[in-house]
Amino acid sequence: MKKSYVTTMPDNIGAFLKASRCFASLGINITRVSYNKAVDMHTLFIDAEGTPEQLAEADVELRDIGYIQSSDGERTVMLMEFILRDEPGSVTEVLELITEFGFNISYISSQEDGTPYQRFKMGLFVDDTEKVSSFIARVSELCAVNILDYNSSNTVYDNAIFYSSFVSAISGSMVLPPERKEELLVNCNRAMQLLDERGLSPYRTFDSIGKLAELLIKCKGEAFSPRVTRHRMSERSVITVIEPPCGSNITIIESEGEMLFVDSGYACYREETLRFVRESVPGFDGMRKRILVTHADLDHIGLCNIFDEVLASENSAACMREEYEGRDGFRESNPLHKPYISICKILTSYEPVRTEKVRAMWKARPESQVPLYPVGYLGVGEFAFEVYEGRGGHLKGEIVLIDYGMKAAFTGDIYVNVHGMTAEQAEYNKYAPILMTSVDTDPKSCKEEREAIMQRLGPGKWSVFSGHGSAMKFEVAGTKP
Repeated sequence: MKKSYVTTMPDNIGAFLKASRCFASLGINITRVSYNKAVDMHTLFIDAEGTPEQLAEADVELRDIGYIQSSDGERTVMLMEFILRDEPGSVTEVLELITEFGFNISYISSQEDGTPYQRFKMGLFVDDTEKVSSFIARVSELCAVNILDYNSSNTVYDNAIFYSSFVSAISGSMVLPPERKEELLVNCNRAMQLLDERGLSPYRTFDSIGKLAELLIKCKGEAFSPRVTRHRMSERSVITVIEPPCGSNITIIESEGEMLFVDSGYACYREETLRFVRESVPGFDGMRKRILVTHADLDHIGLCNIFDEVLASENSAACMREEYEGRDGFRESNPLHKPYISICKILTSYEPVRTEKVRAMWKARPESQVPLYPVGYLGVGEFAFEVYEGRGGHLKGEIVLIDYGMKAAFTGDIYVNVHGMTAEQAEYNKYAPILMTSVDTDPKSCKEEREAIMQRLGPGKWSVFSGHGSAMKFEVAGTKP
């Protein structure tokens, strides 16, 4: 069993040694450690592996030595700016008051600016937030005080310093339970550590996570305003595309009395999505509902549980089964993608798809260098789709549907309409590449798959429906568009 600990340690020699001895004495293996003094002097992230009994005992011992905080107080780091007269001893009274309240200084910076005043910026580590109001009232009697946000400084240090306060702000806005808040804290650190090791500024990580969370919240309720378009494919067939501001498109195929949904969007927009689906499909709630998933990314499968049957490739079905049984899916098996996917699961209220709903329609492609391998067929009314599985350039299990008679293709996220996105869709889609380094598992393979799709489309006027952006209409002459 694995567990992530967010420990609070004193800035003393041997602090980590003490924790290490605790784990070693219980036979627990430490699998990851993350600590950055420039980011937070006291917070140390430890991933450990042991039996449930060993980890439970470690909880007790770490709490006894003060490395895990009890739940009756909330620890945080505040960035404060004290505006003091530029004269000897002006900061002494402030430091004495900080000591009186038992706060620890995790960062301090000051520089004269040619005025009669000097601005002291301090990061104060607080393990009892109930003291904050009293402290601010007292210190305000000594000098002017500003409470700064985590990203308000022009310097790098405080753009990623405030793990706890940063996560508290997000979880408060999204009303996350305590256990999800702790998971968010751990995965924000993992994302920061990963990108920091690749030479990227911590600011970029926290800024992107914060803006993603803001966008998800901003688009809730009445602000959820997808672009909805209907495409008449024949006298007996119509395709409706619902494009949410965040997450994948939801596409509805209606043909000769049959109906099939393609991809479902995020779980956090359940009621908002259903409002638009019901408008597009009268009687939706009372009918038997089928959905096909082009691949098992959580922005495409977030609402699969509202359907009676989920059609998928064998590989995508396996991915969803892994998640339902509590193991990592394909995305989280990739260390570069795991933190971002874990964060998105928390922020979007993702619940794994129940295994009994999922029907593996097409056996996994054999080992082959062919970018798109034919794995079978799918009929929906007058549509007769040929089904191809990619090499996993975007995600293992991805499929493409092509109907040569109706001149319609569904490409998932292998081939998306980058130029046909709304402003909100474009903003949403820019954060994943930052936090995952790439939305594709293998960008080179994905590029080859995109080229293979275009090569497979025969001459004629085509309608191409992708996972993001509006439907694409173009004419193919010969083998090229």
